[in-house]
Amino acid sequence: MKKWYRILTVVSVVFVLMASGACTHTTQNKASESKTQSHVKETLPKSKFYPYSDPENEGGWVLNETLSDEFSGTEIDTSKWFVQGLNDNYYIWKGRAPSQFVPHNVIVEDDKLKLRTQWEPDYSFVDEFYGDGNMGASKYGVYKDGTKMPVTTAGILTHKRFLYGYMEVKSKVGNAAITGAFWAIGHEQELDVYELMGNPKNKGNIREDSYLATAHDWSPPAQRPTKIFNHVENLSFRTADDFHVYGAEWGVDYLKLYIDGKMIRHFTQDQLGTAFVLNNPMEIWLDSEIFYWLGLPHKEELPVDFEIEYMRLWQKPSNNLLAADGAFYGFEGPYLFEENGRPLDLLPESSVPNNYQQFWNVEKGSEKYLSIAYGEYHKGVNSLRFSGYSKTEKLEVPKAVISAPKGSLKLEEGNYKLSAKIWLDQGGVTDKVHVILKDPETQVVLKDLRNMPRRKWITVTAEFSRATASGAKDAMAIQIRKEDLPKTRAAKFFMDDIVIEKVK
Repeated sequence: MKKWYRILTVVSVVFVLMASGACTHTTQNKASESKTQSHVKETLPKSKFYPYSDPENEGGWVLNETLSDEFSGTEIDTSKWFVQGLNDNYYIWKGRAPSQFVPHNVIVEDDKLKLRTQWEPDYSFVDEFYGDGNMGASKYGVYKDGTKMPVTTAGILTHKRFLYGYMEVKSKVGNAAITGAFWAIGHEQELDVYELMGNPKNKGNIREDSYLATAHDWSPPAQRPTKIFNHVENLSFRTADDFHVYGAEWGVDYLKLYIDGKMIRHFTQDQLGTAFVLNNPMEIWLDSEIFYWLGLPHKEELPVDFEIEYMRLWQKPSNNLLAADGAFYGFEGPYLFEENGRPLDLLPESSVPNNYQQFWNVEKGSEKYLSIAYGEYHKGVNSLRFSGYSKTEKLEVPKAVISAPKGSLKLEEGNYKLSAKIWLDQGGVTDKVHVILKDPETQVVLKDLRNMPRRKWITVTAEFSRATASGAKDAMAIQIRKEDLPKTRAAKFFMDDIVIEKVK
């Protein structure tokens, strides 16, 4: 779709779709898991809204009110939404030229959001060009052949990102050659839940009675083709004629797409492998664009509105206190300091640290031994790798260390259990992994690794206590110490999916 690109906590429960930790050295028992889910469902807060595909809330969904919006009132809620062009601020891009996003086309009335597309010959378009794929460069307000095309559109996106959940809109697109899109982007990824067009002029990948969903991989090099999977659904209705409900359920290793409560497609990581790139938190977008290959909108058919009655997001409760940042603690992507605000030029392929996103840091001298490993994982596509060393080598530093950014850990005082997934190769392995919590300093040791099963993912746990809550600089560091390793021939191992739970 585009070329570029913690979540609500209520009484210490973070609403994300992630499994909680298991018992030491074992996987979680399914019967116990079912019992836990049943108990959790009984204690969920009541809501007047549930997913259209799950009206009895069998899935145990909880509405994320921070991101959800009923679009009541008379103006857009700018505490939830970033409006493209408002105060002359644009995030990443200004729309797909020749059309341009403008804030006056974002309208809230009649209990609906209306993203308007207009023919505005008197509007002062930015003096810039936009290039997209094989289209070539086009100036805003002017088509690439020089034809005047003074079309203004609109786009909004959530300030906050979320990790896993069920997102849903009830919407109707405008009856013109202009899209209505419901999509999301995050670090190195994009999910287009749908791209619809009410009245395309040319035959192509979207018809007036079809639905297109796509996922894109924006990992470097961020060059087209970026599509990793898509789905086209032939519909029994025109998308501009009436309102319909469109939803997507995004889990740790799957994606389900819904129209009017019916599942139309189910993608899994088993099918896609490392091409399943939806592993980091995403922000939600609603916008309209010109798709030049489907024809240009005619002056006579404008203005039109892309209308949305609501955008709702549900998530599932977890006992994992790191769940909202589970992608970071699963070594998939950055830790997000959302309180600092998202840079307007932050591209999804960027791994440059800034005040908004920061990454695990391998300390000097440890680079030879510790790295983020792509393609070796318990969940997602990455894990932390300790590379080991040969019979002629030894650990050349007292300890190999990788650290999280300061301020990335926030725990109250109390008793806790830390768990992680570990994969141990055959041979001499470290006997311990030291997890240091920095403010106040707390040492947590995952130990007795040499007696654990090899060449399979296992769960290792350790309990710890804190007399005071996290300080401003609290963070996690992972240490592999020389005294815990064999002198030579140290085997490699992998670590993934760190979890912290409260112990009663």
